[in-house]
Amino acid sequence: MAGSKVYISKTLAATTVLMTFSAIIGIITMIAVYQLEVMSLPPTKPPEPTTTETIPTGPPPSMRLPGNVIPESYKVFLQPYLYTEISNVTNQTFLFTGNSTVQLRCMEKSKNIFLHSKDLVLKAIRLTDLDENVNLEVTHHVNESDSDSNFLEIRVENEVLRENGSYSLFTAFEGILHDDLEGFYRSEYEDQASGEKRFLAASQMEPTDARKVFPCFDEPAMKAYFEITIIHREGTTALTNWPMTASGSNTIIIDGESWLVTPFATTSKMSTYILAITVSDFTSQPSPHREGIKVWARPDAVDAKHTDYAATITVPILEYYEEEFGIKYPLNKLDEIALPDLGPGAMENWGLITYRESALLFVEGVSSETNKEWIATIIAHELAHQWFGNLVTMNWWNEIWLNEGFATYMAYKGVDKVEPSWNVKDLIVINEVQEALEVDALTTSHPLCSAEEDIQTPSDIAGLFDVITYSKGAAVLRMLSYYIGENQFKMGIRSYLNEFKYSNVVQKDLWRHLQQAVDDAHRLENVEDVMKSWTQQVGYPVVTVNTNDGKVYQEHFLLNKTEHMSTLQWQVPIITVKDGSTDKPITFLLTDEVTKSEFKSDRWVLANVNRTGFYRVNYNKENWQRLIQQLETRPNEIFTINRGQLIDDAFNLARAKYVNVTLALDTTKYLKNDTEYIPWQSAVHNLDYFILMFDRSEVYGPMQAYLRKQVIPLYEYFENYTIHSEVPESHTAQFNQINAISVACANGFKNCTDMASSLFNRWRENDTYQPIHPNLKTTIYCNAIAAGGEDEWEFAWERFQNSTVATERDKLRYALSCTKQIWLLNRYLQYTLDPNKIRKMDAVSTIIYIARNVAGQALAWDFVRAQWNYFSQQYDGGIIALGELIDEVTLRFSTEYELQQLKQFQAEHGEDSLGSASRALEQAIERTEANIKWVKENKRTVLEWFRRESKTAY
Repeated sequence: MAGSKVYISKTLAATTVLMTFSAIIGIITMIAVYQLEVMSLPPTKPPEPTTTETIPTGPPPSMRLPGNVIPESYKVFLQPYLYTEISNVTNQTFLFTGNSTVQLRCMEKSKNIFLHSKDLVLKAIRLTDLDENVNLEVTHHVNESDSDSNFLEIRVENEVLRENGSYSLFTAFEGILHDDLEGFYRSEYEDQASGEKRFLAASQMEPTDARKVFPCFDEPAMKAYFEITIIHREGTTALTNWPMTASGSNTIIIDGESWLVTPFATTSKMSTYILAITVSDFTSQPSPHREGIKVWARPDAVDAKHTDYAATITVPILEYYEEEFGIKYPLNKLDEIALPDLGPGAMENWGLITYRESALLFVEGVSSETNKEWIATIIAHELAHQWFGNLVTMNWWNEIWLNEGFATYMAYKGVDKVEPSWNVKDLIVINEVQEALEVDALTTSHPLCSAEEDIQTPSDIAGLFDVITYSKGAAVLRMLSYYIGENQFKMGIRSYLNEFKYSNVVQKDLWRHLQQAVDDAHRLENVEDVMKSWTQQVGYPVVTVNTNDGKVYQEHFLLNKTEHMSTLQWQVPIITVKDGSTDKPITFLLTDEVTKSEFKSDRWVLANVNRTGFYRVNYNKENWQRLIQQLETRPNEIFTINRGQLIDDAFNLARAKYVNVTLALDTTKYLKNDTEYIPWQSAVHNLDYFILMFDRSEVYGPMQAYLRKQVIPLYEYFENYTIHSEVPESHTAQFNQINAISVACANGFKNCTDMASSLFNRWRENDTYQPIHPNLKTTIYCNAIAAGGEDEWEFAWERFQNSTVATERDKLRYALSCTKQIWLLNRYLQYTLDPNKIRKMDAVSTIIYIARNVAGQALAWDFVRAQWNYFSQQYDGGIIALGELIDEVTLRFSTEYELQQLKQFQAEHGEDSLGSASRALEQAIERTEANIKWVKENKRTVLEWFRRESKTAY
């Protein structure tokens, strides 16, 4: 509710955030300026006699805070200037001012306080001894020379901080609302009714950018209570993690303009990286299921009901987690907000989850089934974080997988609760397990749990937000759940969350609680012994089953095997089935080589049932042939997931030279008789490697002929749906319809390319009528633009610029990269440097799309090299990891010339310049070396196989 109005000048307003607030009948307004507060301060304590005791005075020996002083609570005031210029600051509108008072506990006698501050102009600092009620004389120093530590050092003059003493540190500061998607930043959108550009302020503090918002102890274990107050223009709404206090907002007048002072309730004990703040003119849609749950977005998006789906599914997922984890969601409110600009897809800030628009807003008739699954999965992921990460937090970033692995794994369970017909529990194998297996087969991968001393700088930390942390983390948790039993897994997780709520953990804490659940069920598994090999070692094993002699053994699987192979061993949960057997699956834990008499068989044996284990499986040649024969005669007798696994394992085993490449290709021959998504997606994904390696060589023609032959039955299976702009009933069938069209068109099936161009041209002729089903837009747009020229590209570009639906813009943005016109691709690359054309959050993915186009790959690589300094300045250290850019633009590299370019790029820039992309570049070099070797050894064999198998082309 509005309080009394207080009129103050514009000059005075610029300093109001340098004050604390009077609390008389609630917070009324900022009625005292910083100068008045300074006059009322307690006297400075006189110096005490010096002692001979040695007190540490130097900087910390590492990038970590020394821990001599810890925060207990913060009071933070922030005022963003989105439209109104601050007095005495020329031509500077996008600023924020603020102050912070942090109450500290001194853990040991000290002369220094170290905390973090980055890109802030410090206006005032005051340190108060709360026990003695006096101010202490201090100086401060910001370490500008070390861009990694970001330390703000407070030096106490003529005084020593007492052990167990209580202190208060006040800082007043000023910062810029950049558009860099980090810290406290600005975003913008165009109001659809007026055409006016509207600005908003938002935050992204993970992993290390809370220090860009206010001076703080910016480490996850430095948890504290936060009391936030936001001063913002009338007509806007401020949100933060906790709800507004009961007193509500109060109005002040600054130079004739109305501003609101909005105080928020004190948070629970929490880490700095999950703080969040937004100031916008957005409106909200409440959940129909539970009070206090709201979805926020641009007013026109809310009015058009784009928030309906998110508002409908949020509470059922939240309540499923409450039951599953045995702990109620601890807040009485949850805001989810769709931002026009956000670095990651979404961020789990406690009580205020931020999303990209494409990750939260579903537009009926425009968004696809893929978009819908993405939205549901992202919402479920971020809601899982309210427990895994927010309530219970890893102690340091080296174990971030405890946050992200759990959130990724639990998301599939959450989505299954609200969309049971989707069968997403099977899709985790395609989306997470296979992706992680591919990356973790490189020697330059990293363990799930890195050594703490190896993860120190912001770039080190940003580099951990990758497939290993998210997807491998989810995969090994899924494996563990199956191994110890889902009920024991649930009981252990409940106990773990309950003991460590509002505190920090290391992975040993997790193992201890899961072990207790196992013991309570009178089972014999040793959780830590099994899991430490999966989390502390890099990579995973290939398990070989020999049906000639019954032997089963393991070795470290690497795509690029060397003479000095790793001797790492894992404790591998094995589940197998046999052809024709009605017995229960055989389950055992493999460590060393064993002989199993039941595996000695002249019928096929299949290991890793439903691919619950994170490993690959190889067989003797005879068993492979029996399995392939089974696929070609009665494929449905092998589980759908395992049909996909056989294809995926065979192709990767061929790349690592465990099996002949023709055996891998033979696993795809049966696909003309299979209409299931998982086997087809496994094949499409793995054959994409062949396309990358050979689409610039004579292999490509026969390969296209073979793929046309194989996909035409699938294309015709879905054709009736396609021509009538309809979709199959099942979720995965809709995905496979997309596969059918994508593969058929990409490999020159004329019926498909003509259909794509026809639908696109019908749209061009009457752009008020959209004949293309939302599910098919991405592939139809892409293939029509690839087959067309400038006119098609310009039409799509114009539609991209004018669309207000994020999912539609994403489809068009991808399709624009499909043109074969070199000059258009070059121009499109240049557009990524202009945020008015391509938003900053989309620049990296746009370059990646262009690089996937064979016509654009060399252009994209040259562009990245030429603009590397720009990209490293704009993105490194933040949540948009440059490693993905390096990884994707070099996927096709398979020549000595390209390898030398990579090594030259590495030599030119060095680890400091590469930052978070350093590991990705090492992986790109390793992968390129393996590609060169593989192409030399397999090109002729592959060419002959495709020529032979394509002779009977459709």
